[in-house]
This record gives sequence, C-alpha cells and structure tokens, in this order.
Amino acid sequence: MINYNGKQFKAVDNTPNGATSEETIFHYVQHGNILTAAYKGGKIKTGHLIGIVNEKGEIDMRYHQIDQQNQLMTGVCQSVPEMLPNGKIRLHEAWQWTSGDCSKGTSVIEEL
Repeated sequence: MINYNGKQFKAVDNTPNGATSEETIFHYVQHGNILTAAYKGGKIKTGHLIGIVNEKGEIDMRYHQIDQQNQLMTGVCQSVPEMLPNGKIRLHEAWQWTSGDCSKGTSVIEEL
C-alpha cells in the first residue's frame, strides 16, 4: 500500500467542469488505510476529503468544498496512482459532483 501521509499534491489537469487548478494544493494525512486531506487555492476557498486507500494505493474518496462564490459543493472520486521516474506520485482521478449539476470529470494531481 502507498502511504500518502505528509505528501502534498498540486492539480495539473482538470476537465472544464472541475474546480481545481494549478493553484490548488492538497495536504494529505494517512493513518492506516484512512486518508484525509485539506486543500485550497484558485477557485476553492477551502476543501476537505476523506477516503480509503486499498492495497494498490487506489483511493475511494468523498470531498466537500466551498468555492470563491461561497457555494458548498460535494462529490465522489476514485484515484489511481502512477509512480513517476523521479519517485513522485501522480494521481489519475475520475470524479462526479454530488451537488449542482452532478456532472462527471477527470483530473490529474502530482506530488510536489
């Protein structure tokens, strides 16, 4: 299992209906297979996620955030890790809003 504890990630790609951008920074904390994170930046004032990490390092998570227009937004996400040649982690994410238009999208975040 990958241990994400103490790692920071930055959004590097997102579909147009997503809220994260290169200004969005995630701070991960992991205890056993339970993952939490706080994030902010760009369109997002503040956000949190909670998830479970499986033996392959894949993350099943739920998130909630408040954007710059003070809208509360929620969603679900499945993240699949890729180990980069430099030893850093890239996460390929498939997500869906559970608020607003309930649309789906994909994003990529990379370890700083």
